[in-house]
Amino acid sequence: MKQGIALSVGASFLFAVIYYYATVLQPLSGTEVFAWRILLGIPALAVLITQLKAWEEVKQVSKRLCTDWRFFLFMLLCATLFGVQMWLFVWAPVHNKALDVSLGYFLLPLTMVVAGRVVYKEKLSWPQTIAVGFAVVGVLHEFGRTYSFSWATALVAFGYPPYFMLRRYLRVGALTSLWFDFAFLFFPVLYVLLNQEVSLITTFLAAPRFFWQVPVFGLLSSIALVFYLSSSRLLPMGLFGLLGYVEPILLFWVAFLLIGEPIQPGEWWTYIPIWIAVGIVVSEIGWRLYSDWRAGRLVL
Repeated sequence: MKQGIALSVGASFLFAVIYYYATVLQPLSGTEVFAWRILLGIPALAVLITQLKAWEEVKQVSKRLCTDWRFFLFMLLCATLFGVQMWLFVWAPVHNKALDVSLGYFLLPLTMVVAGRVVYKEKLSWPQTIAVGFAVVGVLHEFGRTYSFSWATALVAFGYPPYFMLRRYLRVGALTSLWFDFAFLFFPVLYVLLNQEVSLITTFLAAPRFFWQVPVFGLLSSIALVFYLSSSRLLPMGLFGLLGYVEPILLFWVAFLLIGEPIQPGEWWTYIPIWIAVGIVVSEIGWRLYSDWRAGRLVL
């Protein structure tokens, strides 16, 4: 259990480092950074699959892809939704959208709760109902303040639920699904890197620091991914979900303190209700885990 907690927190910390690292790799564009992240992440996934002896499931899914065209299209759609989120994660810090994306990650658990209620008819507990209400207040305040809502925030908050629902529908293991997400993206990102106005060789020779910074970026991304997947296997789902809130908190402070994106006075009343909503959800999960621990159903 302690190892799982350490891996989860470590993954969140590394994701925050990657968030800031994208700005260090300028003048590479966010799209180029995304391409390197996918390209360099494939070997790490291959190593993890080998260690966990999961290649058999990969082979079975590969056979199904060749015989079931609907399954192929759904897997392709899944990879596309995943790719959009991976692209946004490293594009946002470079284009002054880091705070917007961090807000999206704060809202994501709440939109997942609503999706579960609407799509799967899951009942909301009274704390979840109150949390959704606070989140709605924050969103309405943003609409009232600017008559709009950041597309980057919306893309995270409302783009991830269809991806998770599709993965649930396909019933493919998390590690295998992730492997095919990366595999489907391999040729598109390779095309991106090979068809820049300035060639890769010219770019790296003009900025020799890229010869070590890009591999380090890939290494950090791979380690974060391995930590995240490993923690998901070691922790109870409730505790894993609770620790997932560490990442958006770190992303917010990276955007605010390190990247230097400002928060206007009126924006705080968008953030505060959403943070209260997150606090309510975290408290509910924490109380359930504490009750399980007191009852001997959870061992730390």
